[in-house]
Amino acid sequence: MQKVAVVTGAAGGMGRAIVARLMRDGMQVIGLDIDSDGLAEMEKSEGFVGIPMDLTDARAIGVAFARIEADFGGVDALVNNAGTCFMSEFPDIPEDEFERQMALNFSGAFHCCQAAIKLMAGRDGVRKIVNISSNGAYNFDAFDPPHYRASKAALDTLTKDLARRYARAKIAVNSIAPAMTETPLFGVVSKEVLEEAIAQMPHGRAMQPSEIADWVGFLVSSAGDVSSGNVIILNQGRDVR
Repeated sequence: MQKVAVVTGAAGGMGRAIVARLMRDGMQVIGLDIDSDGLAEMEKSEGFVGIPMDLTDARAIGVAFARIEADFGGVDALVNNAGTCFMSEFPDIPEDEFERQMALNFSGAFHCCQAAIKLMAGRDGVRKIVNISSNGAYNFDAFDPPHYRASKAALDTLTKDLARRYARAKIAVNSIAPAMTETPLFGVVSKEVLEEAIAQMPHGRAMQPSEIADWVGFLVSSAGDVSSGNVIILNQGRDVR
């Protein structure tokens, strides 16, 4: 039976790379994203179905997973990739920006995990959840603002809790925490800040979405069956102490 994967933020730069990798591995992929035009374009590829939706809306998440259950019967893998970085600095972060940052980066993933785990029951093998976190949750030399860091640190705590909670149910949960990766999020920082951040990378370049997607593919594959509760930091060795 073909395995079913759900990828949030599927129409973005990282999302598209993750979708392509999982489809290449033979999975049926359902993409969740607010970008309906992007999803429609991606649906030209066989093996991909897009569901346009707002991932900050818990009710919409429930509706989407009900459709997934009706159309595909269940879920074998969930990749919580959707997220963004708002750049207001402390202490002048507007309340609505803080709430939206947490909703996009953490709350949406939380509700997707709730819905997906219910649809993983009875599926063959070890089912997988991969949360896309950030090096910014740990590296305080970087330029990331505090509400972004907090949202990603919360996501990693959720990873560890669910990994422990569902270990005997054979649901493996891991986070991937990349450093500088070339995505449209590059556009939220100034040219000077971006150049300084890239200069700190040991390879002299930002990482590519396909490189992160390969780690997702590894964790979702049978090779990742014995990995759970880990935060895998990808940064070319930049922060080794």
